[in-house]
Amino acid sequence: MKIGLALRELHRSEADLHHELLQIADRHRVDHEIYHVAQDLAAWSRDHLRRIAEQAERYGEHLDPDARGENGLVARLWDKSSELMGRSSEAELLMLRDLRGVYLKASGVFVDWELIAQAAQGVRDTELVDVAQSCMGETQRQTAWANGKLKESATQALVS
Repeated sequence: MKIGLALRELHRSEADLHHELLQIADRHRVDHEIYHVAQDLAAWSRDHLRRIAEQAERYGEHLDPDARGENGLVARLWDKSSELMGRSSEAELLMLRDLRGVYLKASGVFVDWELIAQAAQGVRDTELVDVAQSCMGETQRQTAWANGKLKESATQALVS
C-alpha cells in the first residue's frame, strides 16, 4: 500500500503551505486583515500537520506533528521590511505574488487531500476519510480566501 507515501507528500505540502501563510502574514503585517487571516489559516495547516502525522503512523510513516515557524531574527527582519514598505506599489505587487503562491500551494494541498480521501475510501479507512474530508473543507476555504484577495487586489496593484 502506498497511502503512507501519499501522506508523507501531503505532510510536506501542508508544511509548505503553513510556512507560506506565516510568511505572507509577516511580510504584510501593516495590512491587518492579511496579517490576522493568514495567521488563522496557518493555524489550520498546523492542525492538519498534526492530524496527518497521527494517521501516517498507522501506515508506517513517522512524521513530525509540529510545524516549524520562522526563527526570531528572520521574523523581525520581515516585520521591519513590512513597516518600511507600507502600502507602496512594490508592496502591492509583492502581495499579489504572495497571494498567488498561497493560492497555488493551497490548491495543490486540496488535490492531495482528495487523493488521500479516495484511497481511504478504497481501503475502507473511515477514520482517514473523516480526517481528509474535514481538512479538505478548511483547505478549500484557504484557497478561496487567497483567490478572493487576489481578485480584490489585482486591479489596483496592476493598473495604478
